[in-house]
Amino acid sequence: MTSPTEQAPHADLVAIVTGGNSGIGLATANRLLEGGASVLVVDLAAEPVIEHSNLRFLTIDVAADEAATRIAEAAIGYWGHIDFLVNNAGMVGGGPVENMQLRDWDRILSVNVSAVFRLCQACIPHLKQSPRGRIVNIGSIMTTLAGEGMGAYTTSKHAVAGLTKTLALELGEFGITANYIQPGAIVTGITKASIDAGPEFEAFWSEKSALGRLGQPKDIASAINFLVSNDASFITGHGLVVDGGVMQKA
Repeated sequence: MTSPTEQAPHADLVAIVTGGNSGIGLATANRLLEGGASVLVVDLAAEPVIEHSNLRFLTIDVAADEAATRIAEAAIGYWGHIDFLVNNAGMVGGGPVENMQLRDWDRILSVNVSAVFRLCQACIPHLKQSPRGRIVNIGSIMTTLAGEGMGAYTTSKHAVAGLTKTLALELGEFGITANYIQPGAIVTGITKASIDAGPEFEAFWSEKSALGRLGQPKDIASAINFLVSNDASFITGHGLVVDGGVMQKA
């Protein structure tokens, strides 16, 4: 017989998931809700795509000056505490470094790095009060690798890794863990244009994968669900690669 804790491992805990209305964020929100958590989904979209009694929704640009404060205050206003922070919102683009516009560089770094920093900063005082404080940031295999035409994105994901490792050191004494996921090629809105353009994208990454396929949002959601669980209480400062074995192939 399963215990109530096994049935709802996140019962009475509160999660914030940015970029939570599609792709990896949506799969993560669903997974945490299934585990009994209350979830604040933060997204640019006007309305949530799912409904749940334990879900609340906030429409905001995570890179806006007041966003971090508003997000933290919203979660506290709904439930009185914050336990999990999943910084998933992100963007790609920019082009080759030589021709990249500064406004594009600034926007990508603002969303992928500064917004993560600000929201971590806003949530840390509340996470310190949690019995299971967890920060999970979404990096990329570009945290380790690099790609032509992806200078701003690659730089931003390296920064996420450095920030997360620093958070792990600074927050360990409070029992808070901080980790980052390094996804490979995942079928999301970000990759949809490349997939729809023809078979080349999927063929390229499937060939590179030891498993011979692209990843699905649920693959990343499962990894996030593990990192916020009690089973991951001794894991911190770690970059968990979830890429189907791409980085194992020469």
